[in-house]
Amino acid sequence: MTDFDDIRPYNDQEVRPALDRILADPELADAVARLKFPRLAGPFGFVLRPLVRWVMRRQLQNVNSVDQFQLVVKKYLHHMIATTTSKSTYSGLDKLDPNRAYLFISNHRDIALDPAFINWSLFHAGFQTLRIAIGDNLLTKAYVSDLMRLNKSFIVNRSAKAPREKLKAAKKLSAYIYHSLREENANTWIAQREGRAKDGNDMTNSAVVGMLMLNRPKTEDFADYVRKLSIVPVAISYGLDPCDEMKARELHQQRTSGAYEKGDQEDIQSIARGIAGQKGHVHVAFGDVLSGDFADTDAVTAEIDRQIWSNYVLHPSNCIAFDPAGDQPHGLCYSEQNRPYNQEDIASERAGFEARLQAVPQDYRDIVKTMYANPVRHKLAAAGGDSSAHAH
Repeated sequence: MTDFDDIRPYNDQEVRPALDRILADPELADAVARLKFPRLAGPFGFVLRPLVRWVMRRQLQNVNSVDQFQLVVKKYLHHMIATTTSKSTYSGLDKLDPNRAYLFISNHRDIALDPAFINWSLFHAGFQTLRIAIGDNLLTKAYVSDLMRLNKSFIVNRSAKAPREKLKAAKKLSAYIYHSLREENANTWIAQREGRAKDGNDMTNSAVVGMLMLNRPKTEDFADYVRKLSIVPVAISYGLDPCDEMKARELHQQRTSGAYEKGDQEDIQSIARGIAGQKGHVHVAFGDVLSGDFADTDAVTAEIDRQIWSNYVLHPSNCIAFDPAGDQPHGLCYSEQNRPYNQEDIASERAGFEARLQAVPQDYRDIVKTMYANPVRHKLAAAGGDSSAHAH
């Protein structure tokens, strides 16, 4: 037993028992059948479920380690990227050392895909894959918890309500992240905030940085401890967000009625839609390790924001949403080649984006437009607020 057994990912010895539990759970076969065959799963579920279970058994029969399990996941991820993105690119990993462990802190747009695309980039560049922070609010079923922990996820306790329990959970999480990085040399990922940035405003919650510092000994200098964490800000950008309409509906309801009540299975629906929906070009931009002389959590938070905003790779959807008339700030660049934006370049994307907007209920259209436009505003602000500056 260790202090972290209730939150850490599974180790190799735990893989086979966890897989046997999962394969015996009828709920998983049912969920996979509904995800893969939404129209047929109702009337023909009695045929599909045993078939799904048989396929899963066959795929997982020789899996006895975390690495072997991740190779199965890799096949699904490869298929998802091939069928739902126009391309998947990354930048910045040439500045990092594959033998060192980093704490990757990224903006948060999609529950499952953000760490998945970061993992994909790391894997292809010869880095070890991530340990992934995941909220216990998503682990509503035993098989979901098993699957996540098999895939190197560790659990963030969000269900604690009492202040003392919350602090205890946060201290444990802080200690575990430090332990992962420094004792086990394991790459680790956490989102810059608890919930997704549904309005496209990628802002780091200083409470996340505060949590990371809870493990710092009182005698240790703040800046030294920040350097020990090897924090790397990551900007992930999707050309299209498969959940844009769902997010806009939630924001609209909050604004008009003051509250939004999330449905029981809504997070799972968001995950499924994110995986299955068209994403256009997805880019993952890795920033620089935080190595400065940071005075406090606010300084760290500001630097994470600055790097995410300035490294964020814009897509035509962002440029079109920012200014539909096409009168772009001079020199605004988009795409991972930092191509200057111009109207002719993206005429076909404009037609596609406008058709997408028309398909959204009218009440939500401005919200969706703002969602895509906000990264441009942040990028310009990071470049010094001068709209004539190159926003690379």
